[in-house]
Amino acid sequence: MTSEITLFVNPTAGRGRGARAAQPAASALRDAGFSVRTVLGEDADDALRRAREAVAAGTGALIAVGGDGMMSLALQAVAGTGTPLGVVAVGTGNDFARALGLPIRDPAAAGRLAAEALKAGTEREIDLGRVGERWFGSVLASGFDSRVNDRGNRMRWVGGRFKYDLAILAELAAFRPIPYRIRLDGGPVREIEATLIAVGNGSTYGGGMRICADAVMDDGLFDVTVVGDCSRSTLLKVFPKVYKGTHLGHPDVTVHRVASIELAAAGVTAYADGEPLGALPLTATCVAGAVRVLSR
Repeated sequence: MTSEITLFVNPTAGRGRGARAAQPAASALRDAGFSVRTVLGEDADDALRRAREAVAAGTGALIAVGGDGMMSLALQAVAGTGTPLGVVAVGTGNDFARALGLPIRDPAAAGRLAAEALKAGTEREIDLGRVGERWFGSVLASGFDSRVNDRGNRMRWVGGRFKYDLAILAELAAFRPIPYRIRLDGGPVREIEATLIAVGNGSTYGGGMRICADAVMDDGLFDVTVVGDCSRSTLLKVFPKVYKGTHLGHPDVTVHRVASIELAAAGVTAYADGEPLGALPLTATCVAGAVRVLSR
């Protein structure tokens, strides 16, 4: 194990929490005897290039500081390399850290945990989803939820969670069931109408919404949650249950456990780890043991 590690920082995460969080996390790592090099980057592409260079040069770990967007960027650098990933979760959603039981908005504790894990060699191998060359750790969203994201991203005039509450109301008013074509584990193509289809490597998205509540990150399978063709009134009743995961018991909700899924629907953008992935169609594959995460 090399004593030099890389701190991968998003200074804008959580309205500036990323920059403030880097210092206590770095201090905890240095106090444990590690040499810390910080990577910022001028933009996402530049930051990813620098992170990949650090991994290729043999850094002892890549410690990502920020929200789920930063964790997603870090996964692109470390997946399949054997370089362990540390998580200092200080963003808005923090679903990746939440699914792994890691500290949230406590950068000093997260830094200490990463240092202890490096010294003790306590790393957890987890699965990742893959779409083309893109990796994801938590949930791939498509349908009603991704359209809420689309609309929220267009609302430049309002910020914070309120923006997405407004987007939900607007999408409810305009909502129609979506005709999907899906193929599970290479089986027959099925044509269904659904409100949304979420592909979960992890259990939550949107800052703790347990859309794929029973997903396990090291079982080699996705949990695919399908919310079927339901009315607006039913959706209004079901959607709040997502926060506790009790929506899975509703008759309009089904769950499939698969290693791969093909999704196709017109006019639907997929989001993975809260970041735009691209328009359907796509094929997502669960890659077992794709990354090693520093954990308890």
